[in-house]
Amino acid sequence: MTTTTSPRPARPDGGTGAMFDGIAPRYDLLNRIISLGIDQSWRRRAVDSLQLGEQSRVLDLATGTGDLAILISERVPGSHIVGVDPSRGMLEVGRRKVAQLDLEERIELHEGDAQNLAFADDTFDGTTIAFGIRNVPDRMAGLREMARVTKPTGRVAILELSEPEGGIMAPLARFHIHRVVPWLGSLLSGAKEYGYLQRSIAAFPPAREFAAGFAEVGLEVEQVVPLTFGVAHLYVARPLPRVTA
Repeated sequence: MTTTTSPRPARPDGGTGAMFDGIAPRYDLLNRIISLGIDQSWRRRAVDSLQLGEQSRVLDLATGTGDLAILISERVPGSHIVGVDPSRGMLEVGRRKVAQLDLEERIELHEGDAQNLAFADDTFDGTTIAFGIRNVPDRMAGLREMARVTKPTGRVAILELSEPEGGIMAPLARFHIHRVVPWLGSLLSGAKEYGYLQRSIAAFPPAREFAAGFAEVGLEVEQVVPLTFGVAHLYVARPLPRVTA
């Protein structure tokens, strides 16, 4: 398994690699508890939306502790997954998980920046990012890089949390995000980073507005799917043909 080291991206408003270093050891447990285990079904749907064939090469941005990369390896026989994340602490946990599952030949994890990927154009058959696009300082730059490194025949799947806008369960879902998530995250992790989670969700644009910007960065939206009363959305897109001089 290959690893790389690069300068750690920073964000003044939170969401840095260093911030996630502090919660890395209990990140998986916190996700399962806070999402009531539903996040795994969301990830399966994201993987399936890529419509990957066997032997596919897949990029997983904001890979964190490698949950989605491992899931791709399970659902797509023969696939090779490259995970990229700015948090060294999260990657250390991910590498241990990959080693325990004997997946080191199929999953490689790198420290890196979604806004400036060290891969050639058209490298991957599919690209994913789960619960990470809202932490990218320049989201449009991140999306542009995803479009660039994904083959024209491939797909990009973006899974992100969101503020529920309507429906009978929306008030309860908003209470969970605004009150329960920061409190429970802080209680279980012994840190205040999960307050950032609530603030970052509230600051993220509505699904329709976010998807409307895809075309300007070279992506054509195929689907925007609300998940579990709108507390998350799955965005599926394909790279647009590039204009060459």
